[in-house]
Amino acid sequence: MTMGRITWDFRRSKNEDWGSSCLYMPGLRNVTRLLIERNPWDYFDVGVPYPTGFHPRSDSDVVQWQDFVRNRRRKTLFCFAGAPRSTIKNDFRGLLLNQCNNASGSCQAVNCAGTRCSNGTSVILETFLDSNFCLQPRGDSFSRRSVFDCMIAGSIPVFFWHRTAYLQYQWFLPNDPKSYSVFIHRDRVKNGTSIKTVLESYSREEVNQMKEKVIQYIPKLVYAKPEKGLQNMKDAFDIAIDGVLQRIKEQEQPGFKWKR
Repeated sequence: MTMGRITWDFRRSKNEDWGSSCLYMPGLRNVTRLLIERNPWDYFDVGVPYPTGFHPRSDSDVVQWQDFVRNRRRKTLFCFAGAPRSTIKNDFRGLLLNQCNNASGSCQAVNCAGTRCSNGTSVILETFLDSNFCLQPRGDSFSRRSVFDCMIAGSIPVFFWHRTAYLQYQWFLPNDPKSYSVFIHRDRVKNGTSIKTVLESYSREEVNQMKEKVIQYIPKLVYAKPEKGLQNMKDAFDIAIDGVLQRIKEQEQPGFKWKR
């Protein structure tokens, strides 16, 4: 089953909450669900990439884009696109914006307060294209569409929660998180660790290696145009279908334990 929202919208325990409790119903206990954010402790939840604005029509579209982002001259060390949450005590996004604004020209910030970033504005894409790293805190939930906008732009994601990507999209991302991303625990940032200093500690060779890994995985993160799709590459749809078929094989094996 494909469910077009995060898993938590289908796991509400109170009727007055947003969403529904359908995933708690007996008929859905043993159904594989494809969602843009999964519950890491539920085998039947599978996280699939958020759709982005790039829907290639052919392999050539993908290769041209990969070459473009690979050869892009990036002006800043890192960037952050997001809105501060002034109503939240010790707002982490606000902390990232402050670090970015104080990074002496090494960071480019896009303050998404209001509706500035809600219409697919090119400002965000250009920011990612201009930066080697992009900061990716959790969104309203643990995951965030911005992760995929960032990676499709060939920028290296910087995570602060494991559940933002590492425990979400195992079918679609490299097995080794260090090969394509940087992890800085949020508590370190709250305690004064400089993100700029951490990112500057990576050599040019290490940055290029991570960036190349991100670029290699772009086909797996996009949904191709449905008319023809990709010929010799697998997009996110293909990866999802292959994964579901593999799961069916696993479930047919003797001893597989279904939920009761």
